[in-house]
Amino acid sequence: MLKHRIITALVLAPATIASIFYLPLPYFSALMLVVMAIGAWEWGPLMGFANKTRRIAFVLVTSVLIGALWYYFPLLEVWLSTTDLQKPIIYILWIAVAWWLLSATLTFLYPRYSKFWSSHRSVRGLFGWLTLVPTWLAFIVLRSSEYQTDTYQGAQLIMFLFLMVWSADIGAYFVGKAFGKHKLLPNVSPGKTMEGFLGGVVMACILVAIAGFTMNFTASQFYLIIPITILITTVSVLGDLNESMFKRQAGIKDSGSILPGHGGILDRIDSLTATAPIYALCYALIGW
Repeated sequence: MLKHRIITALVLAPATIASIFYLPLPYFSALMLVVMAIGAWEWGPLMGFANKTRRIAFVLVTSVLIGALWYYFPLLEVWLSTTDLQKPIIYILWIAVAWWLLSATLTFLYPRYSKFWSSHRSVRGLFGWLTLVPTWLAFIVLRSSEYQTDTYQGAQLIMFLFLMVWSADIGAYFVGKAFGKHKLLPNVSPGKTMEGFLGGVVMACILVAIAGFTMNFTASQFYLIIPITILITTVSVLGDLNESMFKRQAGIKDSGSILPGHGGILDRIDSLTATAPIYALCYALIGW
């Protein structure tokens, strides 16, 4: 299992980074749509769909919703200027923030109040759309930033998000293994500890600071990026716990098996589904 996990990571990480930097914006957007469609397929069992027809229908509706956003917000018109994002997009990102606040409440109170949403597939389907559709939009917001003047600006923004999430994940794993004693949310994910969470936040801040030094960040940029790193790494744990809650309720260990040693796409992007909309909103509102 560990061998498969390492091999998959060694193949997936370079391919992901290459697609972020070198795929033209329309192809990157299409790739992200495919990723969200696979995530929608894996969300089916979380809704209790054993029937492939129903899962395909959910994938199609999710793809249509994303396609509608693509149609109404052409890729090169997402930003009205280098600092001015279209207002409807900001509203959608705020809706995503509201969803994750609700999700945090449901997660921290689990299994209390789970009877309603767990017994209504339509509610769990809505949760899936609120999770996946804004994630696609957030990545487009980031990747399209200053695209016509600097095609790599948006890629760098996304890589900073990945740096925050990946370093927090790695730090949480090793610190949790070495020092973890106090369970974070045992009803949702018994393996996560408070020590691991804090270790992940600290590691992310250290690596982001190092990256900032290498890129000659100003003091004002550091005053912004470090608090944002703390926010994003905290939210990343919520994304992980959220999926764990839905899988636990559905009696599922992994969302899928498409990635050997890692499970499904949702198992890999759960933190990003929570962090990407909030990160994009922070960038749109305050920049750095």
